[in-house]
Amino acid sequence: MSHTTYDFGMIGLGVMGRNFLLNVADHGFSAAGLDLDAEKAQALEEEAAGRPIMGTTSTAEFVKALARPRRIMLLVPAGKVVDIVIESLLPHLEDGDLIVDGGNSHFPDTERRGKYLKEKGLYFVGAGVSGGAEGARKGPSIMPGGDKAAYEIIRPVLEAVSAKVGEAEEPCVAHMGRGAAGHYVKMVHNGIEYGMMQLIAEAYDLLKQVGGLDNPTMHQVFDQWNKGALRSFLIDITTEILAQKDDLTDGWLVDAILDKAKQKGTGKWTSQNAMDIGIPVPTIDAAVTMRGISSLKAERVAADAILNPQLASAAAVDQAEWIEQMGKALHFAFLVTYSQGMALLTDASKEHDYALDMEAIARIWRGGCIIRADLLEQIRQAYSTAPDLKNLMVSPSFSEDLLATQGAMRTVLKAGIDAGVPMLAFSSTLQYFDAYRSGRLPLNVVQAQRDFFGSHTYERIDRDGVFHTEW
Repeated sequence: MSHTTYDFGMIGLGVMGRNFLLNVADHGFSAAGLDLDAEKAQALEEEAAGRPIMGTTSTAEFVKALARPRRIMLLVPAGKVVDIVIESLLPHLEDGDLIVDGGNSHFPDTERRGKYLKEKGLYFVGAGVSGGAEGARKGPSIMPGGDKAAYEIIRPVLEAVSAKVGEAEEPCVAHMGRGAAGHYVKMVHNGIEYGMMQLIAEAYDLLKQVGGLDNPTMHQVFDQWNKGALRSFLIDITTEILAQKDDLTDGWLVDAILDKAKQKGTGKWTSQNAMDIGIPVPTIDAAVTMRGISSLKAERVAADAILNPQLASAAAVDQAEWIEQMGKALHFAFLVTYSQGMALLTDASKEHDYALDMEAIARIWRGGCIIRADLLEQIRQAYSTAPDLKNLMVSPSFSEDLLATQGAMRTVLKAGIDAGVPMLAFSSTLQYFDAYRSGRLPLNVVQAQRDFFGSHTYERIDRDGVFHTEW
């Protein structure tokens, strides 16, 4: 459709970019799309039919078509491609124009790009976008960071297209904080996502291996869970996965899928940065590790023949009781996983000078994103009441839930251990809880060992100062 100028520009017209652009147009903004692939640019115009949308393969034509200050969003693969696209835009932009990177960029890259573009008189926003292709079309959760003035330029568009929650239709977007805050928050979102996905997979395995449940029964269990405290997007889609018949055989599709999970790196980045700043996130670490172990398929099959012990058959369990215990254990694990992710964000905010608003993060995660869950309203309320909360596990509503469900977690783990079911995420979650609530840990021995072999010194519990012993 011909237009004098367009309100918003999108570079990258793959499924995500095209859907986001159509979402923008549906909310009253005219939009221009740029892709070097002529077929994608053409497909956009055809799908746009009747909307104020333009598709082009020319960077010059694209930039010229945009109203000032230009609002340009990138939905292209993270890494070098983002830098290449930015460089291609620079000759055509003017002071005060804005570039938004909506991909899964690593936060140090976002920090670097923001400084680089500021020197050139341009605004830059690193914005995490969660919700997949459907979210991009119908309303994602959006996590923009950077200069507050830059966010204000793009805010009307992002608020319009984001997911809405509650009777007040609150938009699932807010300014996350300074610098690369947006992409850091999205990275941790994905880390939590890794943890929750692995926990659900282990719960499925425990229901199957220990409880003896078949897929139709597990479908019913997950459906029931999704009507209670566990209600969430990931439980919802797992419910549907367990009901899907395979159109190539007469079995269930989930049973025909290879047990090797791939990863794009955001979970690993979460673990790496958490280690860099000294914040424990063992459930996320376990999820990343399990994806690594899953990739060793041939080795695992060979080891199965050598190392799989003939365990005494697990004691028969009461299925109804087992399902109830599993539900409580998974609830416990979800609470602790969110707690780890939010604790990392709390510390990283100080470490990286982001000035994150924890209540706002929980608020915008309630809709649109992959980890959306009813629990997030409980998390939002916890931070609303105590903005400086160090760890969600000690907030009153969380601590009550954890104490009420920890027994089920222990029951599940004992039975799983006896049955030889791998539960790296479940066990790491409980061990984190037990370690965090221990007023005294055996790390006094580690301190003594370090002093013994390396004269690293130690502190004492009964007096101030630093000590060394000739052991």
